[in-house]
Amino acid sequence: MATINHTNHAYSQAPWRIQRQWVSVFLLIVLGFGMIATLYLMVTSQAAIVGREIQDLRLEIVETEHLNADLQTELARLTSQNEIERRAYALSFRPIEPQELEYLYVPGYITSNGATLAAAPELQPSQPSTPPEYTQSLLDWLDERLQTPSRGTR
Repeated sequence: MATINHTNHAYSQAPWRIQRQWVSVFLLIVLGFGMIATLYLMVTSQAAIVGREIQDLRLEIVETEHLNADLQTELARLTSQNEIERRAYALSFRPIEPQELEYLYVPGYITSNGATLAAAPELQPSQPSTPPEYTQSLLDWLDERLQTPSRGTR
């Protein structure tokens, strides 16, 4: 009996060791939660940063589209007939009179008479190009096989 008590006493832990183990387990759990929370915050902050960059790029796209529309409007204004006439008069150009026209003859130049459009050939429907083997259904094939006597039996 003395050896059993001695063995139990030798292997039993002191109360401060048990407390140290519980504190260690608690600190490991807190450290694990802290690491998970840090990882979550890192991923969330990166996603927020990327989301903000996407918003900025979309805003830049909209601004570029507006600038493009403004430039197209300005180009349309500058190439309008009234604007071109105004600028031509400012540069001392004027409309030509019929008696001022001078035509040049260029030897070897053949004028085109315009495009000659031929009538489209009359289209006729083509014959089906699917072989008859592929037009037979499974039920038709089975019916055909059941109605024809087999060659192996006599």
